[in-house]
Order: sequence, then structure tokens, then C-alpha cells
Amino acid sequence: MSLSDPIADMFTVIRNANAVSKETAEVPASHLKEEILRVLKEEGYIRNYKAVESKTQGLLRIYLREEGAKKTPITGLRRVSKPGLRIYAPKTRIPKVLGGLGIAILSTSKGVMTDRKARQHQVGGEILCYVW
Repeated sequence: MSLSDPIADMFTVIRNANAVSKETAEVPASHLKEEILRVLKEEGYIRNYKAVESKTQGLLRIYLREEGAKKTPITGLRRVSKPGLRIYAPKTRIPKVLGGLGIAILSTSKGVMTDRKARQHQVGGEILCYVW
């Protein structure tokens, strides 16, 4: 696993776990990853997450949500701002994902939040990812 973009690696782990209908997935822990998982939990895309102690930096165990016949609510997950090319949006140009059906997760001066909350608080920031 490459560690040049840990957030993209976390999204890949979640996508792969969804593809094979796993109930849990584990990724190395960081504060930003934990905040992204908090937003995904608030929006109902995952069931829960938990920080697990390990010998090195710790792990985040992600409990994926399943609906009906093993279908998960996450159908798409795309990293937008990358380490080589950061993408920022002012408060007037925060994008809508699929016409409002998905969410954009932003890192703002008021913390990590969805596009809807960023519009309510009237703040812009770095667009981390799109989830639908």
C-alpha cells in the first residue's frame, strides 16, 4: 500500500470492502481520517468507526453499513484534492454532487464538514472528496 496519499488509500480500502460485502475495514489512524469518518457516519454512509490501539500509530476500524441484500449506501467515492494538486473552493462556488444527491467533504477553517454545512456557515475550503 502506498502512503503518498493516505486519504486516497483509505477510500480504496472502503471501496474494496464494499465490493466484497465486508462488514468492517481497517486503516491506519490519523486525525483527518477520523474527521472524514465522522462526517460519513453523520450522513449515514457508514454505520460506525472506532479507534483501535496498535503497536505503531493505531488503527481506525470502520463498520460499513449494509442495506437489504448486501447493498451499501456508498456507490461512489472520489478523491478531489490530491497532494500534488490541492483544490480549493470559495464559499460562493462550493460544488453540489449529483445535483445534491451526494455530498462533498470539505476541510474548512471551522473543521471538516459537508458542502451543505459549509454553505450554512458561509465558509469555503479544500474539497477533500465526493461521496454518492
